[in-house]
Parts: sequence; structure tokens; C-alpha cells
Amino acid sequence: MWDVIDPCAPLSSERVYSGRIWDVVTESFEFPHNEEPLTRDFIDHMGAVSVVVLDEQHRVLLQRQYRHPVGMRLWEIPAGLLDVEGEDPLDAAQRELAEEADLRAQSWHVLADFFNTPGYSSEAQRLFLARGLTVIPEHERHQRVHEEADMETAWVPLDEAVALVLSGQLHNPSAVAGVLAAHAARQNGFATLRPADAAWPEHPRRRP
Repeated sequence: MWDVIDPCAPLSSERVYSGRIWDVVTESFEFPHNEEPLTRDFIDHMGAVSVVVLDEQHRVLLQRQYRHPVGMRLWEIPAGLLDVEGEDPLDAAQRELAEEADLRAQSWHVLADFFNTPGYSSEAQRLFLARGLTVIPEHERHQRVHEEADMETAWVPLDEAVALVLSGQLHNPSAVAGVLAAHAARQNGFATLRPADAAWPEHPRRRP
């Protein structure tokens, strides 16, 4: 049992809103066993990457950042948009880790792929596991601005992070998925994880 790519070809498509990060599209399409075409509005999103960072003690890096739509400061993992044309997802993840956490990692694997809200958004996210860490020298570090300027950082034991998820104290979707996936993958020493450059045809913008 697995998810399959099986899009319904649109009969019409209109971009009704263009934003800085995502657009809103209205599409009509024929659907099996339905007499009339269906029409759906959805967010057309460029996609994103996120990184579960584990140190040698199996502590996960969490960063608290303000998120205005929900009016909360959320503990999250390093993440960012695939907003550089033609950039490989792994390169994007490495860039975000450097910019947000001042870290580089020697070991990279794909931990999971998921859609944040497939009912109304095309946003696809690739979740990486990064290990073998080195700190970026201060003179080479990225200058963080806006909400990233006052991020708090904490190294939390992976088992404790799992408990925070299950007790409802962590809410960011990539952090929730990443913590639970890393915990599951650790059971066999991360031996079954995909390579960092694994194909990603499920991303709507990366299909042939």
C-alpha cells in the first residue's frame, strides 16, 4: 500500500491571487463517478525542506520562532522554502542549516516526504536527517533578520522531544514529523533511510 501520482487533468485553470510566497489557483476538472466537473481553489506553493539535526548524544536541535498567523512562538527545526530557481533540495537544506543554525553536517539522509495540507495546498516538504556536525566560524555566519533574528535554540534529547510531541507541546508539522520519524529510524541505526539525493517525483513542480 502506497500513495500514487494520478492527477486529474484540469479543464480550466486560473491564477486568482499572486503572492510573495504562494499563489491561489482555481481549477475545474472531471472526476470519476461525478456527473459534473469539480472546482477547487488551492494554494500553489513552491515547496520546502526541513532538517532534523542530531548530535552525537542523539539530541535534536529545536529553535523557537514567532509565527504570526497562529499567534504563537513555536519550537521548530531548521527549514526553508525551495525559493531558489533550480536549487537541489539537498543544497537548499544545507543552506538553511547554515543560515539558521550556523552548522554544517557531514552525513545527510532523507528522513521523510510529506504534504503539509494536501486538501488545499500543493506544498511538498522533504525532511532530511543531518549528523556529523561542525560549527561555522563566526565571521562566515549568515546575518539573521525579521522573525529569525531572535530565535531561541535548544538541544533536546530525542526521547524527550518525542514526549513533547505526544503531550501536545510541539505543534510545528515538520518538527512533529521529524522528531517521530527520527525516533523510528533510530530503532535500526538509521540503516533503511534513503540517500540524500533520492528522487522526489511526488513534488508537483518536480514531475516530468
